[in-house]
Amino acid sequence: MQSTALTVDAYLDEVPAPRRAVLTAVRDLCRRYLPEYEEGMRYGMPSYARDGVVEIAFASQKQYLAIYGLKADALSSVSDAFVGASIGKGCIRYRKPEQVNLDAVAQLLQETAASAEAVC
Repeated sequence: MQSTALTVDAYLDEVPAPRRAVLTAVRDLCRRYLPEYEEGMRYGMPSYARDGVVEIAFASQKQYLAIYGLKADALSSVSDAFVGASIGKGCIRYRKPEQVNLDAVAQLLQETAASAEAVC
Protein backbone atom coordinates (compact mmCIF):
# COMPACT_ATOMS: atom_id res chain seq x y z
CA MET A 1 0.00 0.00 0.00
CA GLN A 2 1.28 3.42 -0.89
CA SER A 3 1.08 6.06 1.78
CA THR A 4 -0.03 9.62 1.18
CA ALA A 5 2.28 10.87 3.96
CA LEU A 6 4.40 13.82 2.91
CA THR A 7 7.30 13.14 5.27
CA VAL A 8 9.05 10.09 6.66
CA ASP A 9 8.04 11.15 10.17
CA ALA A 10 4.38 11.22 9.11
CA TYR A 11 4.79 7.84 7.40
CA LEU A 12 6.21 6.25 10.53
CA ASP A 13 3.37 7.73 12.60
CA GLU A 14 0.92 5.82 10.36
CA VAL A 15 2.71 2.46 10.73
CA PRO A 16 1.20 0.04 13.27
CA ALA A 17 3.12 0.13 16.56
CA PRO A 18 4.59 -3.41 16.34
CA ARG A 19 6.25 -2.45 13.03
CA ARG A 20 7.17 1.14 13.85
CA ALA A 21 10.18 0.32 16.04
CA VAL A 22 11.92 -1.80 13.41
CA LEU A 23 11.19 0.64 10.60
CA THR A 24 12.50 3.47 12.75
CA ALA A 25 15.65 1.42 13.28
CA VAL A 26 15.96 0.91 9.51
CA ARG A 27 15.58 4.66 9.03
CA ASP A 28 18.29 5.30 11.62
CA LEU A 29 20.61 2.94 9.74
CA CYS A 30 19.85 4.70 6.46
CA ARG A 31 20.72 8.04 8.01
CA ARG A 32 23.92 6.59 9.46
CA TYR A 33 25.20 4.78 6.37
CA LEU A 34 23.76 7.02 3.65
CA PRO A 35 24.58 10.51 4.98
CA GLU A 36 24.92 12.06 1.53
CA TYR A 37 21.61 10.68 0.31
CA GLU A 38 18.41 12.68 0.21
CA GLU A 39 15.68 11.27 2.45
CA GLY A 40 12.17 11.70 1.12
CA MET A 41 8.85 10.14 0.29
CA ARG A 42 8.75 8.63 -3.18
CA TYR A 43 6.36 6.04 -4.50
CA GLY A 44 4.44 6.30 -1.22
CA MET A 45 7.32 5.08 0.96
CA PRO A 46 10.45 6.40 2.65
CA SER A 47 13.30 6.51 0.16
CA TYR A 48 16.93 7.48 -0.08
CA ALA A 49 18.22 8.99 -3.30
CA ARG A 50 21.66 9.88 -4.59
CA ASP A 51 21.82 12.41 -7.41
CA GLY A 52 18.02 12.24 -7.66
CA VAL A 53 17.91 8.45 -8.13
CA VAL A 54 16.29 6.30 -5.43
CA GLU A 55 18.66 3.52 -4.36
CA ILE A 56 17.06 2.36 -1.08
CA ALA A 57 13.48 2.42 0.20
CA PHE A 58 11.41 0.63 2.82
CA ALA A 59 7.74 0.06 3.47
CA SER A 60 5.18 -1.54 5.71
CA GLN A 61 3.06 -3.59 3.35
CA LYS A 62 -0.11 -5.44 4.26
CA GLN A 63 1.52 -8.87 4.61
CA TYR A 64 5.18 -7.99 5.13
CA LEU A 65 7.87 -5.40 5.76
CA ALA A 66 9.90 -4.60 2.66
CA ILE A 67 13.34 -3.19 2.11
CA TYR A 68 14.06 -2.21 -1.46
CA GLY A 69 17.72 -2.38 -2.43
CA LEU A 70 17.82 -1.17 -5.99
CA LYS A 71 21.46 -1.91 -6.75
CA ALA A 72 21.68 -5.53 -7.87
CA ASP A 73 25.39 -5.89 -7.08
CA ALA A 74 24.93 -4.61 -3.53
CA LEU A 75 21.94 -6.87 -2.89
CA SER A 76 23.57 -9.98 -4.33
CA SER A 77 26.76 -9.43 -2.31
CA VAL A 78 24.86 -9.58 1.00
CA SER A 79 21.85 -11.75 0.14
CA ASP A 80 23.15 -14.66 2.24
CA ALA A 81 22.84 -12.44 5.34
CA PHE A 82 19.06 -12.19 4.89
CA VAL A 83 18.24 -15.65 6.26
CA GLY A 84 14.51 -16.11 6.75
CA ALA A 85 13.55 -13.37 4.33
CA SER A 86 12.00 -13.65 0.91
CA ILE A 87 14.32 -12.01 -1.60
CA GLY A 88 13.30 -10.80 -5.04
CA LYS A 89 15.20 -8.89 -7.71
CA GLY A 90 15.35 -5.73 -5.64
CA CYS A 91 13.19 -6.46 -2.62
CA ILE A 92 13.71 -8.13 0.73
CA ARG A 93 10.49 -9.13 2.47
CA TYR A 94 9.99 -10.09 6.11
CA ARG A 95 6.67 -11.41 7.42
CA LYS A 96 7.27 -10.30 11.02
CA PRO A 97 9.11 -7.29 12.46
CA GLU A 98 11.18 -9.44 14.81
CA GLN A 99 12.65 -11.29 11.80
CA VAL A 100 14.33 -8.18 10.37
CA ASN A 101 18.10 -8.59 10.52
CA LEU A 102 19.38 -5.06 11.14
CA ASP A 103 23.01 -6.14 10.75
CA ALA A 104 22.20 -7.40 7.25
CA VAL A 105 20.39 -4.14 6.48
CA ALA A 106 23.49 -2.21 7.58
CA GLN A 107 25.63 -4.37 5.27
CA LEU A 108 23.23 -3.71 2.38
CA LEU A 109 23.38 0.04 3.00
CA GLN A 110 27.18 0.04 3.11
CA GLU A 111 27.37 -1.95 -0.13
CA THR A 112 24.82 0.36 -1.76
CA ALA A 113 26.78 3.48 -0.81
CA ALA A 114 29.98 1.95 -2.20
CA SER A 115 28.40 0.73 -5.45
CA ALA A 116 28.89 2.61 -8.70
CA GLU A 117 26.37 0.37 -10.53
CA ALA A 118 23.13 1.80 -11.88
CA VAL A 119 19.88 0.87 -10.15
CA CYS A 120 17.98 -2.13 -11.50
